[in-house]
Amino acid sequence: MGERTYPLRMVAWELTRNCNLSCMHCRASAASGPYEGELSTEECKAVIDDILSFSEPTVILTGGEPLMRRDIFDIIEYGNDRGLRMVIAVNGTLVDEGVAKRLEASGIKRVSLSIDARDGTGHDKFRGVDGSFRAVTGAAGTLKLTGLPFQINTTVTRLNVDDLDDIYALVRSLGAVAWHVFLLVPVGRGTGLKGKELSAEAYEEVLHRLRAIEKRGELEMKVTCAPHYYRIVKEDGETPKSAGCLAGKSFMFISHRGIAQPCGYLEIDSGDVRRDGVRTVWEGSEVFRRLRDLTLYRGKCSTCRYVRICGGCRARAYEETGDYLQEEPLCSYREKNNQ
Repeated sequence: MGERTYPLRMVAWELTRNCNLSCMHCRASAASGPYEGELSTEECKAVIDDILSFSEPTVILTGGEPLMRRDIFDIIEYGNDRGLRMVIAVNGTLVDEGVAKRLEASGIKRVSLSIDARDGTGHDKFRGVDGSFRAVTGAAGTLKLTGLPFQINTTVTRLNVDDLDDIYALVRSLGAVAWHVFLLVPVGRGTGLKGKELSAEAYEEVLHRLRAIEKRGELEMKVTCAPHYYRIVKEDGETPKSAGCLAGKSFMFISHRGIAQPCGYLEIDSGDVRRDGVRTVWEGSEVFRRLRDLTLYRGKCSTCRYVRICGGCRARAYEETGDYLQEEPLCSYREKNNQ
């Protein structure tokens, strides 16, 4: 049997760190900039060419606020013309009818917006700018009228955990095609939320609540930065549609300066795509290789029966211990089941 291969299936690409919001959980601590060393238009096209030389992943254009790049539509059109499935994550404040139509025309297949509270008071506080809730719900309406599919992302903390049912109802009422729920990884500006993340026990309870919502079959759902959700799916008698932590295995992050990371929350320099190219980094990064070798995992993750479909959040382990191969700190499975 040959060596296992790891196809690159998804790239999150931080095109810029410039942003017009100041969200309290932002992994990039993004602000209005300027930020030096951003990849140029031609360098971005070279990255796209290199990606396509060996893979056909979905590419998530993110930031900061990617619409703040003047060449954003040139980049989208180039990737789309080359055959990449391009999606974009925006905060909604810059989406009017003209922008929505241009996103669709340039080839964007889906837009992600973020809503982190059930109403404007909570959301605006979380996002750091008054009126951001009105803007994001307005953007949802504009995208719906344009016919461009959009999803809503929600980051779960103690600040909104009791409002998840209301947020889900809001997501459905806006006409989103999917709800992607992220469990807080306190990095970047999100370190200010330390103490606001859930306990391991509360985390487990929330994952079961989210599983119950997903089983209604009303809306596409994905739970992210919570790999043990897939253990819960398995225990519920269903084959998970995805593995848990995909960082470095089928997913990579590229920063605005071309630095690769396993994911946006695991801030470890894993190679320079500007210098070496995407393929060289993906296939040769020592960090990625170590993440792919489950025998190197430590603590209770090393002996867990679900390590292949979960793997623990490597970013959370790194933030907590300084070792990205250590056990997931917010997993209560072993304690509850003595496994």
